[in-house]
Amino acid sequence: MDTRDSNGAIIENGDTVMVIKDLKVKGMSKTLKRGSQIKNVTLTGNPDQVECRIGKATVVLKASFMKKV
Repeated sequence: MDTRDSNGAIIENGDTVMVIKDLKVKGMSKTLKRGSQIKNVTLTGNPDQVECRIGKATVVLKASFMKKV
């Protein structure tokens, strides 16, 4: 099963994605702002989730809140 973004495009390892809405991330003091680009994402075993690095933290985000750049 493929991991798809909010527009239906297939996300692959190493892709760059953009956040489409402000997200409060558990364990982080700041929110992830709409329009933030995240580089070099990694796929997880779950097709609805993507693992990425934000600063020094590794975070798992839902693919439905991002679009491929």
